[in-house]
Amino acid sequence: MHDPKTAQDEIIDEFSLFPEWLDRYQYLIDLGRKLEPLPAEERVEGNLLHGCQSQVWLVIDGDAKQMTVRANSDAAIVSGLIALLIRVYSGASAAAIRDTEPFFIDAIGLSKHLSPTRANGLHAMLGAIRGAASDVADR
Repeated sequence: MHDPKTAQDEIIDEFSLFPEWLDRYQYLIDLGRKLEPLPAEERVEGNLLHGCQSQVWLVIDGDAKQMTVRANSDAAIVSGLIALLIRVYSGASAAAIRDTEPFFIDAIGLSKHLSPTRANGLHAMLGAIRGAASDVADR
């Protein structure tokens, strides 16, 4: 079973290799470029996440045992943030997603270095993912 805490620890270790924030941004952009694109039929209004300045399409599937998170954005940094969230939460149980705080955000310095609009978008994505997991876990 996928463990969101372990995934976050791995992300923190990776980002610690980049002491400069410019290098961390570049790594984030590189992660976003490697993101699996959503098919055109999923890049629709119904999957568009509101609360993000850039366009973010978010698809969450699964059940209480395992949920899958897939998403894309039209913005490079946001795509990198999506890649991190997918890595942390996709494949975990609904309860694990609901109950696991995203401690990696502070640990790698995102909370200090993201613009307010990107931070709002990150929190909107987190809210949607954890909210969907909570709905499934509480059934």
